[in-house]
Amino acid sequence: MSDPISSLRILPSPVPTTSTGVSPREWGFTETLRGAIDQVEQLQGDANAKTAALLEGSGMDVHSAMIAVEKADLSFQLMMQVRNKIVSAYQEIARMQF
Repeated sequence: MSDPISSLRILPSPVPTTSTGVSPREWGFTETLRGAIDQVEQLQGDANAKTAALLEGSGMDVHSAMIAVEKADLSFQLMMQVRNKIVSAYQEIARMQF
């Protein structure tokens, strides 16, 4: 069983290389952040689907739905903390005098 927190990667995963050993594209901060946001959205969608299936009575058990909701909640909280750190760093840079 995989660790629910480790499934949300903040650091970039290794980019596959071509036969020449050069990566097809540079992995930047924007792509890393966009990928993390996409994973949070995917977990939220999964939680919504499992909750809807539970409410419809289509055989979904309460435990699976609650686990999905908690995974989505934890990943969202982590994403908000990352966002807060980014905003704080931006404000710190904006206060610098050159």
